[in-house]
Amino acid sequence: MGVLKKVSLALLCCTAACGPNRTYPERLPYEPAPSQTLTCLPNLDGRIEASELQAAFGVPQSVLASPPNVRRTVDLNGVVDSAGRRVWDFATDFADDRVAKLEAAALQGQWFAASFPGGEYVAPLDLGGTVLGVYSEDGENLLLHGVASAVENPPEGKTLMPYLAPVALYRYPLELNKTWVSAGETRNATLRGLPYAGRDTYSTTIDQSGRLELPDLTFTQALRARTQITLEPAVGPSITRRQVSWLFECFGEVARAVSVDGETNDNFTTTSELRRLGL
Repeated sequence: MGVLKKVSLALLCCTAACGPNRTYPERLPYEPAPSQTLTCLPNLDGRIEASELQAAFGVPQSVLASPPNVRRTVDLNGVVDSAGRRVWDFATDFADDRVAKLEAAALQGQWFAASFPGGEYVAPLDLGGTVLGVYSEDGENLLLHGVASAVENPPEGKTLMPYLAPVALYRYPLELNKTWVSAGETRNATLRGLPYAGRDTYSTTIDQSGRLELPDLTFTQALRARTQITLEPAVGPSITRRQVSWLFECFGEVARAVSVDGETNDNFTTTSELRRLGL
């Protein structure tokens, strides 16, 4: 047998029956991961039902906020465009804005849980997350049961203020021209380490609907809610504060302007705090 023939047979053995059998697995076709079903989808019907304003635990919300003690100038009325829609332009990008991460959490496990037997969850009242509100839902109202400091013994002193009966912050459905008043009383409470008793009254009206423009988002059909909060301690002068919030289906509050204490003008132009949903 010639040398070339031997080489040819050797190559044949390497590429065919003389080598080990090789099987190649069949690859499955690519299938995208299943998309997550949205738990709430805005239907833009001009009203917000209880099912469209549910707290989501462990889901942080980014809020653009004015720094402490910094005043912002705002136009609460906005303008009416050529189509007859009211538009609020809150899209100014302030270089000194801060970003706060706010999220709801279960009441269970909080140091003050036993003081709020009707509560279900907590959420920060202040942007620093040092004071928490205790809330529940009954299908008809968003209820505030009181407030407490996030930790039991903070440097500024403990706060523990349960209401004798909860305050109805929202009465569903939220829609134009709806007005309600709700009050809560606290007794034998503690505010920053000091004894406290008092009465808090919340008077709210939903008076406008329109387009709200923010730095990172635009909401085409937001409801404007005006709330006057009157704090009447057992000792000391009463405090009146005005708050204007913009609410949107499934998102909840997407912007908030808070007046300075003692403000008497519903259409105040200077804020003590400005919050806007953002990145």
